[in-house]
Amino acid sequence: MTRTTEVVTDVRTFGRLAAEWGRLYRRCAAATPFQSHAWLHSWWLSYGRPGRLRLVLARDGGALVGVAPLMRVGHPVPALVPLGGEISDYGDVLLDDEGGPAAVAALCAGLSSAARTALIDLREVRPGGAAEQVYACWRGPRSRVDDSLCLELPALPLAGLTARLPSAKARQRVRAKLRRLDALGVKSRVVLPEEAGRALHRLLELHRLQWQGRKVTGEHLRTRFREHLVRSVGPMVRAGDAVVTEFRLDDEVVAVDLTLLSARLAGGYLYGAHPRLRERRADVAVILLDACAEHLRDAGRDTLSLLRGDEPYKRHWCPEPVVNQRLLLARRRTAPLLAAALGDVAARRRGKELRQRWQERGGGS
Repeated sequence: MTRTTEVVTDVRTFGRLAAEWGRLYRRCAAATPFQSHAWLHSWWLSYGRPGRLRLVLARDGGALVGVAPLMRVGHPVPALVPLGGEISDYGDVLLDDEGGPAAVAALCAGLSSAARTALIDLREVRPGGAAEQVYACWRGPRSRVDDSLCLELPALPLAGLTARLPSAKARQRVRAKLRRLDALGVKSRVVLPEEAGRALHRLLELHRLQWQGRKVTGEHLRTRFREHLVRSVGPMVRAGDAVVTEFRLDDEVVAVDLTLLSARLAGGYLYGAHPRLRERRADVAVILLDACAEHLRDAGRDTLSLLRGDEPYKRHWCPEPVVNQRLLLARRRTAPLLAAALGDVAARRRGKELRQRWQERGGGS
């Protein structure tokens, strides 16, 4: 068959790719929910800038066998970076698992053409991601560095996760918290696809309430984020790529959780919980983890991802630390861009180390 590549720069064409993009997504076992068409197209509508879209497509006999969803940036060096930005925990490409080396080679050819004047900078690639195949196939200068830390648990129900805890006292505490939830009468319900929009508005309202007066991720309070979440999650729920769960207490919705799903993992993405729950000594982390673990049953998924971040409540469950990768690809003519990017990485890392030392010595007091 004839292999071809193209670069899509038009958002309307991006929208029309939904059906075949979805079929490719299902044929790429390494894909995470952040590579679904619904998530990335919606993200572009909220966050994209005109003229910067670069979707590298690879086809074999007309069938879509590879996609690199990228956009062009100019800082710190001219580069093509994944769509999804800071609100996406994983970045990757899509490759047809049945396409074999031919699909990888076709996507590499498209990326090589796109890299004539820019570095390919693939951020937040989960170990085992499809982009690793592109990295292995790449014939030009390349480099791999660490990116963000994620925490992962095995695909077990809450009882199994509790049994993994290192001490009898810790296990007893969790069981006591579950008894407390039963006594309070907290009930959960997975919302229907047509209810997802209303439930997400409630989630964001509760998220604002729970963080009132404390440091919160400001982006979660912005209109563009709300519009993206509602626009993307509705189709994802219908496709089985997301689940929205409501929790009721005394017939009032007091918490809403959004869990994103793919072939291999379930990831608790965002939740909102009324302060009333903590006032009544209900452990919100236990509520959410129980709901998220339910979505792993009989689905073939092997990972419950706590996604990016090293918060203490996550560490309580003894997760495995998994470091995302940053894969940098260049051609010989763009090799200086790779060197500059690596220099920027080293400088940022050194700055972070210096800040930590300063704080440890009391400089932040």
